[in-house]
Amino acid sequence: MEARGDKTARLYRMVMDKHVCPYGVKSKWLLEKRGFEVEDHHLTTREETDAFKAKHDVKTTPQTFIGAERIGGYTGLRAHFGNPVEKEGKSYRPVLAVFAVALGLALSLSWWAFDTPLTVRAAEWFVAFSMGMLAMLKLQDVEQFSSMFIGYDLLAKRWVPYAYTYPYLEALAAILMAGRLLPWLSIPVAAFIGTVGAASVIYAVYIQKRDIKCACVGGSGNVPLGFISLSENLAMMGMAVWMLLKPAGV
Repeated sequence: MEARGDKTARLYRMVMDKHVCPYGVKSKWLLEKRGFEVEDHHLTTREETDAFKAKHDVKTTPQTFIGAERIGGYTGLRAHFGNPVEKEGKSYRPVLAVFAVALGLALSLSWWAFDTPLTVRAAEWFVAFSMGMLAMLKLQDVEQFSSMFIGYDLLAKRWVPYAYTYPYLEALAAILMAGRLLPWLSIPVAAFIGTVGAASVIYAVYIQKRDIKCACVGGSGNVPLGFISLSENLAMMGMAVWMLLKPAGV
């Protein structure tokens, strides 16, 4: 815990012409937030930084000192104040964030277009926007996405090109469905990839009982394959059925 009688801290951080250490900036902010007066020492060259590390026998900067005690870097400072940085494990947060933003956009657009957020079009836009944003995340690194996707998708295991094509198909269906354009193309695409995806998740999670990561937010995500992941595919299937039963203008 911090010393109650000494609210002065010494911070040594890299501040160079072409590089300002972000953790140094965050350490200074955290100290000031806690009411400390910060003696901010800038390490302005690589030589100065290396000399500081050698003198204090440390491997990284920034370094914070409170009184005679060396607290450490940003993570050490967080821990000192009782708020350690926890390594994030599997989480549905990335998918939920996509759904939340898509819902906000859909409701906002509906409110602007129809003077009320609660419309059928808002629901359609929500599904289309969710599909589009999830596709965008996959398209950031198709190679990495495909490697993860092949691990559980029933079709991609048998025909690898499908893993590379999937993000583009999802993006295409999302764009067309948002404007109810070319339903003869968007409906079968969404129905196909949604059905194959749902079957793949059900087989991997509920039949094989596998505990693996989902590729729904791209290959770098750490989202567990499960019901939230399944909802992406069910939404595409539902949207396809809805547009088939309720064509534009009906």
